[in-house]
Amino acid sequence: GSLIEQLTTEKYECMVCCEVVRIVAPVWSCQNCYHVFHLNCIKKWARSPASQAEDGHSGWRCPACQNASTQVPKTYTCFCGKVHNPEWNRNEIPHSCGELCGKKRQCLDCPHLCNILCHPGPCPSCPAFVTKTCECGQTRHSVRCGQSTKIHCSNVCGNTLNCGKHSCTQVCHAGKCSPCQLTAQQVCYCGSNFKEVLCGTKEEFSDGFGNFSCQNICGKKLNCGRHNCTQVCHPQPCQLCPRLPQVVYRCPCGQTPLSKLLELGCVERKICTDPIPSCGKTCGKPLSCGSYEFIHTCESLCHEGDCRPCSHTSNIYCRCGFKKKYDCFLFWVFFFLIAAITFMCDKRCNKKRSCGRHKCNEVCCVDTEHKCSLVCGRKLNCGLHRCEEPCHRGSCQTCWQTSFDELTCYCGESVIYPPVPCGTQPPECKKTCTRPHDCDHPVYHSCHNEEKCPPCTYLIQKWCMGKHELRSNIPCHLTDISCGLRCNQVLKCGMHKCRRICHKGECLIDEECKQPCIIPRLYCNHPCMAPCHPSSPCPTTSCCAKVRIAAISIATKLTDLQLGDSVEISRLITKKEMKQARLQCDEECLALQRNRRLAEALEIDDNSDPFNIRSSGPKYSDLLKEDARKDLKFVSDIEKEMRMLVEAVNKGKHTKKSHCYPPMNRDHRRIIHELAQIYGIESVSYDNEPKRNVVITAVKGKSICPSNTLTSVLDKEMQSRPPPPIPHYKQTDKSSGNGGLSKPLKEEPVIDYFDVQD
Repeated sequence: GSLIEQLTTEKYECMVCCEVVRIVAPVWSCQNCYHVFHLNCIKKWARSPASQAEDGHSGWRCPACQNASTQVPKTYTCFCGKVHNPEWNRNEIPHSCGELCGKKRQCLDCPHLCNILCHPGPCPSCPAFVTKTCECGQTRHSVRCGQSTKIHCSNVCGNTLNCGKHSCTQVCHAGKCSPCQLTAQQVCYCGSNFKEVLCGTKEEFSDGFGNFSCQNICGKKLNCGRHNCTQVCHPQPCQLCPRLPQVVYRCPCGQTPLSKLLELGCVERKICTDPIPSCGKTCGKPLSCGSYEFIHTCESLCHEGDCRPCSHTSNIYCRCGFKKKYDCFLFWVFFFLIAAITFMCDKRCNKKRSCGRHKCNEVCCVDTEHKCSLVCGRKLNCGLHRCEEPCHRGSCQTCWQTSFDELTCYCGESVIYPPVPCGTQPPECKKTCTRPHDCDHPVYHSCHNEEKCPPCTYLIQKWCMGKHELRSNIPCHLTDISCGLRCNQVLKCGMHKCRRICHKGECLIDEECKQPCIIPRLYCNHPCMAPCHPSSPCPTTSCCAKVRIAAISIATKLTDLQLGDSVEISRLITKKEMKQARLQCDEECLALQRNRRLAEALEIDDNSDPFNIRSSGPKYSDLLKEDARKDLKFVSDIEKEMRMLVEAVNKGKHTKKSHCYPPMNRDHRRIIHELAQIYGIESVSYDNEPKRNVVITAVKGKSICPSNTLTSVLDKEMQSRPPPPIPHYKQTDKSSGNGGLSKPLKEEPVIDYFDVQD
């Protein structure tokens, strides 16, 4: 009824295209779920790869019920399938033919066809009444044809059970009757054991000798009347006595017929108890202790009964193939024990299991796959649970546990709705953090999942640790602030002030003041300079202060010193000399003082020189200087090119600049590499000889131009050296023919240090 109403009012939607199914549009109806689709839509869906069944051979699946069909619909038919391309009639159901449906109903036992007009959806149940018998068949009842319930009466079933002897005592029921529950007693074939079984089972039937085998030795008397049957409990009559004269034809070892032994004079046997004549040969029967490679035989003479234990050794193979040797008599002792159980060695398997992590370690292992039975136990990707699968290779699967509670951020604005996989992080929230903060400054960071908020960066004014000055633009979270000035607080000694940079806490906690004493000496008025000693007098030591003494005054007092008298040095220096001894501070002094304060504020060691401030200039090696003297023009050009490259990269926008030199020999390349280290330039050699060249690269902030170039250093060295000696000429008599001049007394070679050849 719902389908008819929606199709008539054009409110039914096609599940493929999600459009309304019109009255005049060709449609197709699924015979399993009865959903209605556009014919063209269902054709396109059946051809698409998404509609194919999982096995790939069952056809295409219905979009609604996933029922697989092999044939793709091609024609537009009515709901009952009798009329093709039905025409729409205002008085009839849309897409129907207006005739009786006539389709077979879903009930399997209903012989009547559907008797309503052509309709969508399933056919209604059959309204006809029929007469049906109950389950036991004793009574008859009138019920609806389509009724699927079974009819039960209150009578006893009474049908014959499976044993064929007893009847069913249950009330009218469905299906077959239960097996007979009565028991019957049975006897074994040898007649020594009894047991009870259900009536009607196959074990109940007997073949005349018994009902079952008890698996014990039969023990019945044989036909000879002297021996018992040695076979396991059996249904047929016992066999003849194996020692009867008409049965035995050979000696006990079986090598010689008894007829030959009778010819040799042996006594003929009359009854089964007479001994069997022996042939006197070696028995030679195969023993059970041997193997396929080497068969052990009995070494005794022809005899009756069982053979004696073997004197050899046997190789017993365990199930893994590792053999062990045993004496055959021990094998006979443990024969029944070894036959009852599988022999296993004590060798442990050292192969890796299937997981690749653990060893097999099984005793006498015969496995080929060596599957690991341990639990994996590694942590899953969520970090909370561990893998509970058997130990395996590779990565573990994702955590299968899921939460059905909403996962929110701290403020609750962002929400992840369930189901939420285990290990999912809380959602990111762009709202302002609402957690309680230590200060009342504005909050600029977003809502976060961490318990601790980021530090407050609001700029405020704070006093330094020594209360020297009020610093501005200090982030709120900073607590220990140093102003960079000296502490200057009076120490415990009461004489000195703290020389440390503005610090936290007390100046000297467990230490004593070690600054030099400033109390003037008695004789020279210079400070004591001994370590601070507030509670004791100054020690009597010699003064180490450096002073300027007038030469004339010290000369006049020299005689007094020689005689052992003391001289007061302070009286020998005039006030004018004292003023001259002090130099006026210049810009260099101020720069050094400023750098010292900055180093103390940054806690930089006085002995360190990170920025090469104290370095007077680059240090060139003696080998580099010697090579430069050989080819000064080459070195000058190289330095000029390097200075231009460093200045260009420091002033330009690029962080790196490179320059490629032409191919040159090894000595020139070595000079470039050494100079590049001094200038802070990267240098790399490329290509092979004789075209090997050097490429230098200057980096902004790393490459520098030294204050003294190599050529300027060589010039200063040349200027500081003494000039070469001038040759002296001897003045002679004017009468000589040499014009008053003679040859030099000795020629001194003039060395040009800038033109030395190899």
